[in-house]
This record gives sequence, structure tokens and C-alpha cells, in this order.
Amino acid sequence: MPKHSYTYKALNRAVGKALHKYNMISDGDRIAVGLSGGKDSLALMEILSERRAYVPIRYEVIALHIDLGFEGGFSEPLEAYCEKKGYDLKVEYTDYGLIGHGAENKENPCFLCSRLRRKRLFQLADEYGCNKIALGHNKDDIIETLFINMCYAGEISTMVPAQRMFQNRLTVIRPLAYAEAGVIQRFASERRFPEFINPCPTASVSKRSEIRDLLSRLYSSNRKIKGNIFRALSHVRYEYLLKP
Repeated sequence: MPKHSYTYKALNRAVGKALHKYNMISDGDRIAVGLSGGKDSLALMEILSERRAYVPIRYEVIALHIDLGFEGGFSEPLEAYCEKKGYDLKVEYTDYGLIGHGAENKENPCFLCSRLRRKRLFQLADEYGCNKIALGHNKDDIIETLFINMCYAGEISTMVPAQRMFQNRLTVIRPLAYAEAGVIQRFASERRFPEFINPCPTASVSKRSEIRDLLSRLYSSNRKIKGNIFRALSHVRYEYLLKP
């Protein structure tokens, strides 16, 4: 596969746009990439690692993986893959998935598991001297989160491409914010990413999956809908919204 394929250029262009528009990376940054093992985080790790060879700033990248404790996890194969690629991977073994799916938390296991995982990710980034955490959320994820929050939280909000936290000691960045899921999927196929199967028992029945199915039907009816929804997130006419 030629390095600079159309897919590579499209993805790299989307990442470059997000990095520039939100000033995500500065000289001297040490960035922790949340490596879940999915195609999005693998693509993010690969793009950020490769960009260091030709961008005019210097930054470091390490990978952090939170093992949730499910039987059939893939931490060891992921470690082998990262070693082959030359990535600096840190694996944290936890029981967060088991806690989240405990008997007392049947109604919403994803919320607790996600909360525990995110908290530990922040702690690890601090322990390893990172000032930024890069997460693999893409354009489709941002739209889906908007609909999840409207439908299940009663608010209009979503994930932002860059967010300063803890008195500016740590910044969460989402360099794939302008990259579509389909482009990332094609990139993953071209680069022959390994497939790490998510062992979570509720991975395929989450609220996000329901919203994704709904949006998929909308997109199939009109190819402009996705772009219009995404543009609407930065084109808000407050005078036509209800007062709080």
C-alpha cells in the first residue's frame, strides 16, 4: 500500500485541520494516547507518530491501555503489536468492567465503567509526565454524542475537540474530530490493523449503538445530513432556542 494513498491524505488532512484549528499540539508536549485497541485509537496512534517526522514541532507520544478485566481480553496481543510498531505502551490492569457490570449496577454499566476508566487514564497521564491526552473520538462520535445527550440527558452538548482540565495542567485533545468513521475504516484496512475483539458483554447493545443505527438511517436518506448536523454544532442561533 503506498504510504500517501488517497485515504491517508484524507485522514491526515482532517487531523491537520483539527490540530491547527484548536492548537492541539505545541512544541515540547508529551502526549498520552488512549489506546483502546479499536481502529480509531490505532489510527490516531499511527498518524500522530508518523507526523513527528515532518512537522516543525517536537513532541512525544506514549500509549495508555486500560484493561477492564473481562475474560478474553487482548492486552497481550496489543502489547506485541505495539512492540512491533515501536510504540511505547503502558498497560494498566483493572476490574472496572466487572465493577460496572455488577449486580447493583445493571441499569447503566457503561456509565460507571467509563467514569472509572477515564479517571484512571487522567491519573496515569499525570504519573507518566504527560500534559495532554489524545482520544480517538471522530466526527461520527461527536454527532452521536450530541444525540445521546439530547435523548438521554435532556441537554444540547457534545464532546469538544480540545478541553483544558485541572487548572490547565492537562488538556484532552481529539485530533480525529474532523475525520469521518468511513475514512478511518478504510485507513485501517489499508494499513492492515489487527482486529482486537472487545470482550465487553454490552458493547453491542449500548445507547450509542441505538443512536448510531438511527443516524445511519437518516444518512442513507440524504447524504448531506451528516455534514449539516456537524456544521450546526458551530452555527447556533441562540435567539431561536428556549430560555433556561
